[in-house]
Amino acid sequence: MQQGPFKSKNDRSALRQLALAIALVFAVICFGSAGIAQQSAAPAGVSQPQDQATPPGAGVARESNSSASTSKLVAVGMRELSPWSMFVSASLIVQAIMAGLVFASLVTWTIFVAKFIELFIAKRRLQGAVDSVTGARTLGEASSMLSSDRSVMRSFVAAAIEEIRLSPGLDSDVGVKERVASSFSEITRTEARRVRFGMGMLATIGATAPFVGLFGTVWGIMNSFIGISKLQTTNLAVVAPGIAEALLATAIGLFAAIPAVMIYNHFSRVTKGYLDLVGRAGGTVMRQLSRDLDRMHVTPMRRAAE
Repeated sequence: MQQGPFKSKNDRSALRQLALAIALVFAVICFGSAGIAQQSAAPAGVSQPQDQATPPGAGVARESNSSASTSKLVAVGMRELSPWSMFVSASLIVQAIMAGLVFASLVTWTIFVAKFIELFIAKRRLQGAVDSVTGARTLGEASSMLSSDRSVMRSFVAAAIEEIRLSPGLDSDVGVKERVASSFSEITRTEARRVRFGMGMLATIGATAPFVGLFGTVWGIMNSFIGISKLQTTNLAVVAPGIAEALLATAIGLFAAIPAVMIYNHFSRVTKGYLDLVGRAGGTVMRQLSRDLDRMHVTPMRRAAE
């Protein structure tokens, strides 16, 4: 009897093990390919539920809440940031500070216009009066020339004439001149106080306005941080309007202080020049007084000689 190709039990057992191994390898390959295809079919970045399914409508609710909060933040952050809207949106204390600084700026420019006109007119009047008195021969003639004058020169001439009238029979011209010089000093100090009126306000505004604006900025930023803590967000679109409102106070403070300092320095120079002209006017009247006193002594001597 002829035997088949597998002559022993060992050969048949090896054949069965080989077939089982091939079947296992084929099953692993098939199931592995199916798992990979299932994973690639799922959307990227979406995690599959493990223990329980998502309740119906929960995703829509989360999306609606997220869109509502986003729109709220955008509405808060993208409002109009004009100076007026920032002033209206600021706190009451910051609004009061801004209003005070704007009022101080108006006071500064009012003083500028008023003092410019006042000093221009006073300087022109005094220069004309000095020219008139220089050409006069006596104090009486100078007084008649200045009958309609409203400058300080008229006060100088009137003081000199009054002192001569109150000192009859006195032989000492030195005493008369000293008393006239004392009157001239009082007139000069009074005129200096008059022309410097308002400059102290300019100095105060120029020195304090930046610090007042800085106080408003500090207060506004403090309120902004309080609002940030309440909203529990650090989004720049939400933080920026409050900080901008606070910085507006500093900007207004500088807007009030810088012109005040410049105008104060300008009027300090102009006032100094005007007071120098006042000194020249006093010196002109004093020289005319000296000539009149000399004439008063020469006339009696001539009469006695005749």
